[in-house]
Amino acid sequence: MARKQDIGGLGQRLADVAARFDERTRSYWQSSGAEAGRGFLQTAWANLHDLFTRDVTSDGLRNLVNRDAREAVRFYTREIDFPALRGLRWYKRYPLAAWRIFLSTAFRLNPPRRIAFVIATFAFLLGCWRLAQISVNSEGMALGILGPGTGWWLLSLILFALLLLMELRDKLDLKGDLEIAREIQFGLVPSGSFEQNRFVLNHAMRPANTVGGDYYDIISLDDDRIAAVVADVAGKGMPAALMMALLQGSLHTLITAGLRGPELVSKLNDYLCANIPANRLVTLFYGELDTKSGDLNYVNAGHNAPILLGSDLAIERLDSTAVVLGFVSRTQFEARSVRLEPGSRLVLYTDGIVEAFNGAGEEYGNARLEAYLKAHPNLRAGALIDGLIRDVLAFCADARPGDDMTVLLVESRSLKPDAAPSTNVNPAV
Repeated sequence: MARKQDIGGLGQRLADVAARFDERTRSYWQSSGAEAGRGFLQTAWANLHDLFTRDVTSDGLRNLVNRDAREAVRFYTREIDFPALRGLRWYKRYPLAAWRIFLSTAFRLNPPRRIAFVIATFAFLLGCWRLAQISVNSEGMALGILGPGTGWWLLSLILFALLLLMELRDKLDLKGDLEIAREIQFGLVPSGSFEQNRFVLNHAMRPANTVGGDYYDIISLDDDRIAAVVADVAGKGMPAALMMALLQGSLHTLITAGLRGPELVSKLNDYLCANIPANRLVTLFYGELDTKSGDLNYVNAGHNAPILLGSDLAIERLDSTAVVLGFVSRTQFEARSVRLEPGSRLVLYTDGIVEAFNGAGEEYGNARLEAYLKAHPNLRAGALIDGLIRDVLAFCADARPGDDMTVLLVESRSLKPDAAPSTNVNPAV
């Protein structure tokens, strides 16, 4: 039951539709025959329309035709070297390209399904060959449609449909597991905004897939100090999400043990070097903020330089102070300091923001990010983050963002000294 609910709420939606259908049609059957029939058909159509069109948007339909179709073709052909075939004559080039697409598709299936795929393809081609043997006159064409060739086509259609249903079952089963993993992952990071003294922190995370490798956190260190963290694990999807969970647990453990600043990051780096694959590096920005004075002590381990936007819209970059984590053990990390004055904003983000590409291969880039922040100085923090992500997606247009996107915004404003702090923050324990 849990898995059915996880797969887009499909089970609950079907139950709701059935309940409304029963309720609306009960009165119709008490009416006269013709009126009851019309009422039944209208109710059935209304419920079916609601079932299949709810949550459908024009953007979703456009992506289905433009982006999703291209990505499906790219998935099956990405390992084929088409430029190497351009020098061949057409009667060699097209059959060879079709053969390689066939092999690329077949070897993505497990062995039993691969055999079924080969049989289905052979049956389809045999049906085409039998039809081609028949003369083009009208009687011959009718014989071809109803003759042996149709049987082979029907067999291929049945096999292709069965393969499609089995692959869809696997995908939906995996999607249910991924939805559960997504809930767990989002449970590891703060939800809602955090407020303490004159500082307000807002955040958003948008994985490229169901789960991702971005990580952000707001951790209470004492009554007046918090840790603001943004990290990015190399890669995306489930492997990166597992690494993100390892990073979160390790960081909280070290903070609970009393480690702070460069020593904390050094111990975290040593642990990651010993426990993650060599190709899974982590960029990390770790900052300890005094919410009374506004002093921020930070370590930037190869992460995108956060943007400190002053009240006068002047920009300062908090550049990298050390190498990425998981690369070399026993590394020394340097801490730097900066003060967040009232009216300033510190924007921490992952590379999914600035390295988002549109269909023309253009990058969103740091210049567009800075221009957006300067153009919207009066937007509230939550609206600024949401607007930034929408701006990146609008820039990408039909191109699907290839990486996770995360933004953590630290806003310094004037508050009354006795303002009650929020407790919506991840504790260190």
